[in-house]
Amino acid sequence: MAFSPGTYMEEYKNKLISPEKAAGLVKSGDWVQYGEFVCQPKTCDAALAKRKDELKDVKIRLVTMTWVPEVCKVDPERKSFIMNDWHFSGVSRKFQEADLCNYIPITYHEGPTIYDRGYTPVDVSFQPVTGMDKNGFFNISTSNSLSACVSRNSKIRVVEVNTSLPVCLGGYGESIHISDVDFIVESSDNPPPMNIPELIPTQVDRKIAELILEDMRNGDCIQLGIGGMPNVVGSLIAGSDLKDLGVHTEMLVDSFVDMYEAGKLTGKYKNINPGKMVYTFAMGTEKLYNFLDNNPACASFPVDYTNDPYLISLINNMVCINNAIEIDLFGQVASEASIGRQISGTGGQLDFILGSFDSKNGRGYVALSSTIQKKDGSLESRVVPGLSPGTIVTVPRSIAFTIVTEYGKFNLKGKSTWERAEGIINLAHPDFRDSLIAEAQEFKIWRRSNKIV
Repeated sequence: MAFSPGTYMEEYKNKLISPEKAAGLVKSGDWVQYGEFVCQPKTCDAALAKRKDELKDVKIRLVTMTWVPEVCKVDPERKSFIMNDWHFSGVSRKFQEADLCNYIPITYHEGPTIYDRGYTPVDVSFQPVTGMDKNGFFNISTSNSLSACVSRNSKIRVVEVNTSLPVCLGGYGESIHISDVDFIVESSDNPPPMNIPELIPTQVDRKIAELILEDMRNGDCIQLGIGGMPNVVGSLIAGSDLKDLGVHTEMLVDSFVDMYEAGKLTGKYKNINPGKMVYTFAMGTEKLYNFLDNNPACASFPVDYTNDPYLISLINNMVCINNAIEIDLFGQVASEASIGRQISGTGGQLDFILGSFDSKNGRGYVALSSTIQKKDGSLESRVVPGLSPGTIVTVPRSIAFTIVTEYGKFNLKGKSTWERAEGIINLAHPDFRDSLIAEAQEFKIWRRSNKIV
C-alpha cells in the first residue's frame, strides 16, 4: 500500500485523543513511562493527576525530573502515584527527602537492554515528540537515551506532540513513526524545553580544568559529564589553541556550542562517526536548543550506543571528564550518593571510564574539589579514609583512572595500595593530610618512606 502525506494526516486524526482519554488508558497497578530530562509529557501528567481518587499504585518512571509533576503535587501520601527516577536531579532529591520519589540504580548503557529483556515492564508510555513530518515521523527531540526502547516495549504507546521542541537529527532511535504509535495527544501549551543554566564555576573548578587541559592534544575526542567543572573545560577549550577535536558524549551542553562556534570541533580525525557531534541527550539553555534544531553537525543515538564501553574503546584519543562527590584512600570513587542520600546517579561515568582506558591514547578523569564548605563555614575533606555506610561506589578502585583536584593529578592504574594512599593524600587539602596519613597507617596501606609534598 502506498502512503502519502494525506494518508499520514488521516491516520494522525484517527489516533488523536484528548489528554483525559490518554490518562484514562492507565489502570491501577500499571507501570507508566514519562519522558527524559527536559522533554516531559506535562499535559498527560496533568490529566493523569486528576484521576488521583480513581487510581491506586500507579508506578511511574522517568529520567531526571526537571520539573514538579502534578501527580506528585496531588498525592503526598503516594497512595495513587509512585514516582521513580533513573537519574536524580535537584527536584528528585527534594522529593526523595519527602519520601515521594525513589532512585533506580542503573549502569546507563544497559538501560535499553533492561527494557528489551522485560525487567522493566511498561503498560503505558507518554512520550514527548515534535510535530509529525511529511513522512509520518515524530522526532523525540533532545532526549534519545531510553526513548526508542521504551516505545518498542510499551503495551500502549502515546505520544504528546509539543511543537516548541527542537528537531534533533540522528543517528538512530531519534524518531517514532506514526504506524508505531497507538494514540496522539497535543500539548495544551507547547512549553519550550526548560532552560538549565550552566553552573557558575569556582576558582577551584578553573584550576582543575586547567590541569586537565594540560594533557589534551589536537584531534582528541571529548566527553564532558554533568557539573560546573566539566563545563569550564569546554570554555577553556573554546579559548585555547586546540583544534580538530571530536565529540562523543552522553550529555550535550552549552559549552559544546561555544567550542563549535570557536572552530575547535571539526571531528575530522574521529575514526567513528567522523564529523559528527555524537550524544544521547541534551540539556542546557535556549542557545543549545537553537543550535540543535535540524543541525546535521549533531547526531543523537540511544544510550546503548553512545555509552557502550566497547564502542567508546574503539574511538581513538578518547578524553572523558566527570565529577565526583568523594574519593577514599583505596581509590573508590563516589559520585552519586552520600551517607544514604541519593544526589544524582551513576549516569555514564562508569561507562566512559571503562571505555577511555581501552581507547588508543585514551584518558579518563574524575575530578573533584579537595574540600567542601559546611554550613558553619568550616571545611570538610572530600578525600576520605574510607567511604561511609550508605555512600555508594560509582567507580570501583580497580577501574578508577586519573583523579584530579586543585592540588594535582594522580593516575591510579597499576598502583599498589600504599602508592594509591600516597598519591591520593597528595590531592587532599594540606590541612587534612596528617589525619589521612594516620588513617592510612591504621589500614596498613602506608609506608614509612612515603613522602607527602
